[in-house]
Amino acid sequence: MNTRSMRLALAGTAALALAMTPALAGAAPGNPGEPRFQEGDPGAGDPYFPLAGNGGIDVLHYDLDLTYQLPEPEPAPLEGQLDGVATIELRATQDLHRFNLDLRGLTATKVVVNGKSMRFDQVDNELRISPRPKLKTGDEATVEVTYGGATTRPTDIEGALYGWVTTRDGAMVVSEPDGSATWFPVSDHPTDKATYAYEITVPEGSVAVANGLLEGSETADGQTTWTWDAPDPMAAYLATATVGDFELDSYVAENGTPIIDAVDPALPDSASANLALTSDMLVFFEGSFGPYPFNSYGAIVDDDSVGYALETQTRSFFSRRAGESTVAHELAHQWMGNHVSPGRWADIWLNEGWASYASWMWSEEQGRASAQDSFEDVMSIPADDDFWDVVVADPGPLCLFCGAIYDRGAATLHALRVEVGDDAFFELAKTWVEQYGGGSATTADFSALAEEVSGQDLDAFFQMWLYDAEKPTDW
Repeated sequence: MNTRSMRLALAGTAALALAMTPALAGAAPGNPGEPRFQEGDPGAGDPYFPLAGNGGIDVLHYDLDLTYQLPEPEPAPLEGQLDGVATIELRATQDLHRFNLDLRGLTATKVVVNGKSMRFDQVDNELRISPRPKLKTGDEATVEVTYGGATTRPTDIEGALYGWVTTRDGAMVVSEPDGSATWFPVSDHPTDKATYAYEITVPEGSVAVANGLLEGSETADGQTTWTWDAPDPMAAYLATATVGDFELDSYVAENGTPIIDAVDPALPDSASANLALTSDMLVFFEGSFGPYPFNSYGAIVDDDSVGYALETQTRSFFSRRAGESTVAHELAHQWMGNHVSPGRWADIWLNEGWASYASWMWSEEQGRASAQDSFEDVMSIPADDDFWDVVVADPGPLCLFCGAIYDRGAATLHALRVEVGDDAFFELAKTWVEQYGGGSATTADFSALAEEVSGQDLDAFFQMWLYDAEKPTDW
């Protein structure tokens, strides 16, 4: 309850005293002990990104109907136009008179809740919706938001491009950590996973590539609508609706997974040659992490100059070239980071450390450098190097993608493997995926599970590897 509402609700010192009594704080007038309807928090509570995600709601499904107009040819400004209708299925997790969705840089023009137009406003990153009737805990609601605006090239907290990044031939859509709000209204935190469906309308000749399986495309009046279905729970930052000049290649991997690759034909064949290893990698990683968790996989290899790679769920994104190690890294993320997502952004080493370690394992499988070799390379970094100053389990929002998150994270996992033995280590990996798959988990969850599986006290081990800002020397 905000201060202004409290002043309107309370009159006189007797009422003020009653409101300050802990047992009755927030009680509805005439109904002692019953909570008032509240405003959902504007964020999910992540200290790194306080406004990412939303309190009071659990989003179940997004149906995104997008229409995108590409930029005009040079020398026109690099600016597109995105118009959308987002139909969102959600459940209230508290009694709500208002709740938020994240939306940044685009303007909502209409909001409908359960078939009725509703009051709303936008403040900074937040679209604030006042449903009538109010939502009670457990109520499910269908929220339809009509919105749109010009698209440019948004940047994250570090100044790197992310979100709906306008390109001359379309859009590169890669949103880690909180860039999904630049292209649809969303609860933009990995603890609020949902399923997705897309209808993306673009000029005829352009291809729109999203997560999951392609259900079809239809062209009329110079426009093509691409329909994709992503029925597996997904964190918002892993969603994509990339638009460009792509050729689609579909096949079935050895393990039975449908593969859809989208490659820009302007690139040389060498840019996407390593995608041919995907089938073998799927089989190899299933041996370590358990069954592949999603309905499909594939890659997007785009002709841009950003130098970006991201594990967009079921359809990893690569800028210009998909190197073998990076192909392995992004595929391993489908288990580690996508199926099991970070409970807080401070836990990102669980994404990047596991994916980096998986690429070490793949190298060894191919008869090249072993995991032990790669571990020794990391440990050869001098103790006074800034590399060791990063607290891996709490790197801060400006160091989510520092090298130590990847390499010290991977080294932590190798050291753990040596500490507990191969049997316990790979049992841990599979149990981690089984227990937390489809949701999110924290470093504390991982540490506790490692102790449970191994039967060892690992407090000192994890303190040295994940929390001490110095080079581990004895564990």
